[in-house]
Amino acid sequence: MFNKKEFIKEETFLNQKVLFVNLKKLNSDAKIEKLPFTIRILLENLLRNFDGNIVNNDHIEYLLNYDPLCKEKIEIPYFPSRILMQDFTGVPFVVDLAAMRDAAKELGKNPETINPVVPVDLIIDHSVQIDYFGTKDSLNLNVKKEYERNSERYQVLKWAQVSFNNFSVIPPNNGICHQVNLEYLSKPIRLSKTNGELFAFPDTVIGTDSHTPMVNGIGVLSWGVGGIEAEAVMLGQPYYMSIPQVIGINLIGKVNPGVTATDLVLNITEFLRKYGVVEKFVEFFGEGMKELSVPDRATISNMSPENGSTVTYFPMDEKTAEYLVLTNRENEAKIMINYTKQNLLFAENWDNVIYSNVLEFDLSNVNPSIAGPSRPHDKIFLSDVKNKFMNILNGKKKKVEITLRGEKLTIEDGSIVIAAITSCTNTSNPKVMLGAVLLAKKAVEYGLQVKPFVKASLAPGSKVVTDYLKKSGLLPYLEALKFHITAYGCTTCIGNSGPLIKEVEDAIDTGGLTVASVLSGNRNFEARIHNKVRTNFLASPILVVAYAIAGRIDINFEDEPLGYDPNGRPVFLQDIWPSNEEIDNLISQVITSNDYKKEYKKVFEGDINWQNLRVKFSSTFQWNENSTYIKKPPYFDNFTLAVDEPSDIKNARILLLLGDSVTTDHISPAGAIRKDYPAGKYLKENGVTVDKFNTYGSRRGNHEVMIRGTFGNVRIKNKLVAPKEGSFTIKFPENKEMFIYDAAMKYMEENIPLVVFAGKEYGTGSSRDWAAKGTVLLGIKAIIAESFERIHRSNLIGMGVLPIQFLPGDNYEKLGIKGDETISIIGINNLYPQKKVKIVAEKPDKNRIEFECVVRLDTEIEVKYFKHGGILPYVLRKFIN
Repeated sequence: MFNKKEFIKEETFLNQKVLFVNLKKLNSDAKIEKLPFTIRILLENLLRNFDGNIVNNDHIEYLLNYDPLCKEKIEIPYFPSRILMQDFTGVPFVVDLAAMRDAAKELGKNPETINPVVPVDLIIDHSVQIDYFGTKDSLNLNVKKEYERNSERYQVLKWAQVSFNNFSVIPPNNGICHQVNLEYLSKPIRLSKTNGELFAFPDTVIGTDSHTPMVNGIGVLSWGVGGIEAEAVMLGQPYYMSIPQVIGINLIGKVNPGVTATDLVLNITEFLRKYGVVEKFVEFFGEGMKELSVPDRATISNMSPENGSTVTYFPMDEKTAEYLVLTNRENEAKIMINYTKQNLLFAENWDNVIYSNVLEFDLSNVNPSIAGPSRPHDKIFLSDVKNKFMNILNGKKKKVEITLRGEKLTIEDGSIVIAAITSCTNTSNPKVMLGAVLLAKKAVEYGLQVKPFVKASLAPGSKVVTDYLKKSGLLPYLEALKFHITAYGCTTCIGNSGPLIKEVEDAIDTGGLTVASVLSGNRNFEARIHNKVRTNFLASPILVVAYAIAGRIDINFEDEPLGYDPNGRPVFLQDIWPSNEEIDNLISQVITSNDYKKEYKKVFEGDINWQNLRVKFSSTFQWNENSTYIKKPPYFDNFTLAVDEPSDIKNARILLLLGDSVTTDHISPAGAIRKDYPAGKYLKENGVTVDKFNTYGSRRGNHEVMIRGTFGNVRIKNKLVAPKEGSFTIKFPENKEMFIYDAAMKYMEENIPLVVFAGKEYGTGSSRDWAAKGTVLLGIKAIIAESFERIHRSNLIGMGVLPIQFLPGDNYEKLGIKGDETISIIGINNLYPQKKVKIVAEKPDKNRIEFECVVRLDTEIEVKYFKHGGILPYVLRKFIN
């Protein structure tokens, strides 16, 4: 039996006696030095939590003798030290926990025993929308509107803050959760008391937002999980994971002048997506890594979901320490250096590490780029953008003449109607933010303006960004180009772009125009940014400003001017592009640790709007039956402690036939609520006027809205109704077209189970728990796809929906499935990981198609979760038994 005490070392950090797990003690034959740094952190986590039961000898041995190729799927328990949430995922979490407290009370148990066991930080950043822009008072007006729309939701979060233990809330109007996590919450090495003794250990985080890996940029091992999985961890469950392959990326060369961190991340995203890193860890090393600042690294790490990996990790080094000092964490920097150098976690001796595979990436090969029109990993070199866009149009352009505030203008295919500096990806990076204000200064000096039909906005990721923009003295130049500060939140990147200029929107409808948005974000999936904008491009903040001035995406910056000065002389992009020296000089002048100290000492206070929300402690939540925002969810209705064995699915109907790369943006309700769709009809029936609909994201605490919006994306392509797009299907056997929600309810009345067939990469995108919750509430029992994205597959299991994968080479089209069949799935009893099941598709003429598939329950714990009907019933039974 492993003896944990033998591997505990005592040390003094900052005049404190501290204990830590001593990896060097295990380093016989340089065994630890051969492990990737991420695997070393997982090993430390197991050693520290060893109890001989949940963490046993086998788990330790698996990692000590790590097989880089991971030929076997081996499961280990993992104990993250923190959980990060934003309000879209946080409200459903609070609602679920409130419902669990109700269930505990109904079973005669003390509801106050239901509490987060692991500390939770919730940052409210996802609700603010860009209703107002282009003026000094835009920020205040948008915040006022935010509270008008969301006070009811915010009261629930404030109730949770006072009624739950281990639960903190950073109020609205402070910044984006990942940037706040990077600049303030994360401490690469944490100190915490366990059984009265102070322990030091690496900070580890799971988050209910897929861009949680951003803090991999400072060596904090973190990744996004489903909200359902996070709830289980909060309540004391370990996070069960398969030991991952780790792909090493050897960075060589230097970044060329004029190339931004955004260019770098778009190129790396494409590079890793092409190689294939889904469900793998990615770890950087090499001399080129020393060329990258922490903000550059964080920009890269942020895009882990887009490149497909679980984490994109930079081991801790001198650059990490420099960033901690800059961000007012000097003590944390000292602890980090001391701990990592003593415990084999400092970035050195890379030559000893054995990775699953090693790829080389040359920084000097990166050229200015954007990505689009609908996927983050579809990189386009800046010089190719015009040709690529014209190919989308098949070489033909449509135009509409409009009058906007007395001025006659032309809106055409390719016109940019949204230009947004936003999102955690780039607003955390001073180089691209200050580069944007420098470009704006030169543009204004040349007499250039942003086109009148462009909706421009600036949403800093934290208030520190505003501080250094103001200190630069250059913010007025951005404002002169209509890039006023509009919010502190995710805004356009998550679809909270607000309405387009009305005359512009009318022109799009009239002419059937294919217009564009350009944003410094990380997501550009179909209908995400705005449902009227068909093409969306990711770019650096510097290029966002440049494109706003040009007013169109189909421009070749190399030989076409951005515009003309008042004397008619052409002004080209190279005329106003800031040099690296200009940017670096400005950074050195305007950013200090005092900025971080000043802003973060008051981050929990909230503004006057937050302080005016009055709530009191109560052990259970007082549900308001008339609320259209918050409703008690049905997951624990008729809950019992007994567990029924799952049985075969018989005579199910196909609700949707879907293609490849169906994202959680297609599945999960997001963005604006259409008045003619089921969710809009429900709200109108409940007395809500269209102007008060708000967004799906803001109503995630109301399952009645969310279930009606599941598979409700206006661009979803259900082949049962092709070529029609949107939330429609065919109800069988009547062969009648209906809304997906309406058809699902009809099937439910008839006690007919449902399945969905799909292609490759099902569930790509944000870690939206409602993509799984809505699925189960529609009555869908199984998803049968060619492959699944990691987080969504876990979420489906967490809600008791069975993910099933075709055998290699098979898909529903090859098998001849048309959608009018009844489906039976045989072999669901006696489940075990990756069991093969038989699927029988019976056609209307009684002919049958039979084939085998693999159940994507990959581990024993996933089998347990499924048998219990999901993670939450499983955890609740453990909690109150």
